[in-house]
Amino acid sequence: MLDRGTLPGSPSVHWLRWAERTAWVLAIVLGGVWAGARGLAYVSSQRSLETFETQRQSLAAVPASTPAPRLVSSAMTVHPRSVDTRLWDGARVRAYALALTRPAPPPMAVLRIPRLGLEVPVLEGTDDWTLNRAVGHIEDTARPGETGNVGIAGHRDGFFRVLKDVAPGDLIELAVPRGTLTYRVRGVTIVKPDDGSVLDPDPRPMLTLVTCYPFYFVGSAPDRFIVHAEYTR
Repeated sequence: MLDRGTLPGSPSVHWLRWAERTAWVLAIVLGGVWAGARGLAYVSSQRSLETFETQRQSLAAVPASTPAPRLVSSAMTVHPRSVDTRLWDGARVRAYALALTRPAPPPMAVLRIPRLGLEVPVLEGTDDWTLNRAVGHIEDTARPGETGNVGIAGHRDGFFRVLKDVAPGDLIELAVPRGTLTYRVRGVTIVKPDDGSVLDPDPRPMLTLVTCYPFYFVGSAPDRFIVHAEYTR
């Protein structure tokens, strides 16, 4: 004998069909939202980089208003592409994906370390969203393209995890609207978080990269890993 609750037309069958249809509708809607967010992130990144390139071309022939190192002319050919997150912490990967759903301002520079395969936009500030999306220019340090000590921070479990393999002599490129500056790593130091001397102003053109240390520490890392680089050309 059949249970009436499972017969076609019974209330339980109607409920199951309604639940199934609802699940399909939700799946379609959520899929559309995800696709839209990814599309928005791509368009936002593309527009930001196009704006950066437009600024670079318009400023190339304009004399700098402040003393700056001689800049090497360089065409900006950076385009949005998949970020290599294989070394990243899983939580940082998710934070990066979430950050992509919000439009980003044009980068003030693009940081590259060719030997380590790093290429990342530099945005202003060091708040959580900025460091999830890119690396950030540290407040009160020289701006990229200016003479002085330029400070740039990044997460140890995100973009700056590759710094674990940095070595003296490595070249670092910093593309700015007027061209590209090249720095050479002269060494690294490990300091306490309250040691701000590594970011002290300097009359020479320098670049200082800052991240937390140790790179694979569980929880809040107790120290800071500092990369010191000096301008070469």
